[in-house]
Amino acid sequence: MNDGLRNDTTEMRYSAGPMANDVGHAAVAEITALLGRGTAFEGKLMFEGCVRIDGAFKGSIVSQDTLIIGDGADVEAEIDVATVIVRGGTVRGNIRAKKSLELHAPAKMIGSLHSPSLFIDRGVEFDGTCKMAPVE
Repeated sequence: MNDGLRNDTTEMRYSAGPMANDVGHAAVAEITALLGRGTAFEGKLMFEGCVRIDGAFKGSIVSQDTLIIGDGADVEAEIDVATVIVRGGTVRGNIRAKKSLELHAPAKMIGSLHSPSLFIDRGVEFDGTCKMAPVE
């Protein structure tokens, strides 16, 4: 059975369907994969569609689509994704968002941000650097 999901200790890939919902300010695809609360993953995550992380993740995340980091998530990663929406939780690392990046309270971000479009909500804790320019 090949459902587009490959999961081992170092790499996870997921392929998704069409756009469906609206989360935050950016239109995003229907959530097609979820790393829920109480779960942890370490390694490299590559995906198509929309992935939400509510648990713990350490490693790197690469996609041409949307990543949602939920309230209570603990992410330590190098993130290179088209759209990133941080709904809460803690992110340590660098985020490169080719389309847009949103940080919503009560998120905590430690690291560098690089995106042509940036939204930071009142109440977000941000410690790092920010570059608003196209991501090559």
